[in-house]
Amino acid sequence: MENIQYSPEFLPMQSNNYERLKEPRAVTLVSRSSTVGNAAAPAASPRDHIVWSLFNTMYMNYFCLGFIALYFSVKARDRKVIGDLEGACEYGATARCLNLTSLILFFITLVIVIILVSVGVFQVIHFQQNPLSRGSGGD
Repeated sequence: MENIQYSPEFLPMQSNNYERLKEPRAVTLVSRSSTVGNAAAPAASPRDHIVWSLFNTMYMNYFCLGFIALYFSVKARDRKVIGDLEGACEYGATARCLNLTSLILFFITLVIVIILVSVGVFQVIHFQQNPLSRGSGGD
């Protein structure tokens, strides 16, 4: 094996002219009697309701409201990524209204179907118990 010697010209230059990263920190002072905090609350991110819109698109797509809500949800997410929080709030609010409308229409349809099925079941039971009361026209 060869003995390899390192010369100083191949070693990286050590320079201390780098700048440290400055991170915002919340200052919290703790004492025995009380805790004092000086941290600012982070700005609330606007909601885009994309999962709710996907669910409505797949399962409760009345009058294409789920597709339209999904469109507005994607627009809200895009605006949030860009940094336009006001536009994201507007698109998110529109998506929420469309999702609520779709949900309300679903529940109304569900109630109507339950009522119709229960009335139909009661009619079948009634006709099975009273076979002569079908109103056959007096033969």
